[in-house]
Amino acid sequence: MLRISTPLPDELEALVHQTIGCCIEVHRVLGPGLLESICSRATCLELAVHGIPFEQEKRIPVFYRERLLCHQRLDIIVDSRLILEIKSVEKLNPVHQAQLLSYLRISGLRVGLLVNFNSAILQDGLKRIVL
Repeated sequence: MLRISTPLPDELEALVHQTIGCCIEVHRVLGPGLLESICSRATCLELAVHGIPFEQEKRIPVFYRERLLCHQRLDIIVDSRLILEIKSVEKLNPVHQAQLLSYLRISGLRVGLLVNFNSAILQDGLKRIVL
C-alpha cells in the first residue's frame, strides 16, 4: 500500500479515511444522479452508523475587519475537525475548490473534503484540501 506523507496528525488522517469510506458506501448504495440534499442526509446516516460525530448545516460566523458580516452554512462538519462539502454536479470546477478553501479559512479548520456524488466512480469526484 502506497503511503503518502501528510501534515495531519494520525488521528485526523484516520477520521478523513473513515469519512471517505462512509461517502463511498453511500455512493455504492445510492449511485450517482441524486440531489445534494439526499446525498447529504444519507452521508449523515452513514456517519451516525459508524459512531462518527457530525453537525449538519453548521452555521459559521463570517468576519470582515473584525465585524460580523453574517453566518455561512457548511454542509457537514465531522467531529469538529473536518469539513465535508457535498456536491451533485456534472463535474467539480476550480470554484468548488476555492469555496472549500474559503470555508476552511473562516472556520479555522485544516482539512476538508469536496465530494461530488454525481460521479460514476466516487474517487473521481473526491478532492481533499489541507491548509
